[in-house]
Amino acid sequence: MIDHPGRRRLASLQRGFTLIEIMVVVVIIGILAALIAPTVISRVDDAQISRVKNDIRAIESALQLFRMDNYRYPTTDEGLRALVERPNDPNVRNWRPYLSALPRDPWDNPYQYVSPGVRNPDYDVFSYGADGRPGGEGMNADIGNWDID
Repeated sequence: MIDHPGRRRLASLQRGFTLIEIMVVVVIIGILAALIAPTVISRVDDAQISRVKNDIRAIESALQLFRMDNYRYPTTDEGLRALVERPNDPNVRNWRPYLSALPRDPWDNPYQYVSPGVRNPDYDVFSYGADGRPGGEGMNADIGNWDID
């Protein structure tokens, strides 16, 4: 077989990266990730809080419509379910579906409802936050209709 000079040149061009070159690239990617990740994660947290506030506003609108039709808010026992299913109370005569489905918070927990409210006279609608438990700080803090601007 005849050895062509073009093949030797092509073979020398096809050699791979050295271990040091790969390690330098990995270190650079790691540094960039360390600088960018906190910013991205905080934006995700902000988006989840914003979603909770928007969901609560939508639930409040549905509660207002329920009250206009039935002259009262749902009881704590009826809960937010009264916005998607007719309550068993015979005094609820003008009921209609106020929400197509009950939303869940970004952490896949149900929204909470208390009427009369603890923080508001008529009702409280809230999420327990990321941990799904009362109280907490940061992402685990309760977010409710008392927080919405």
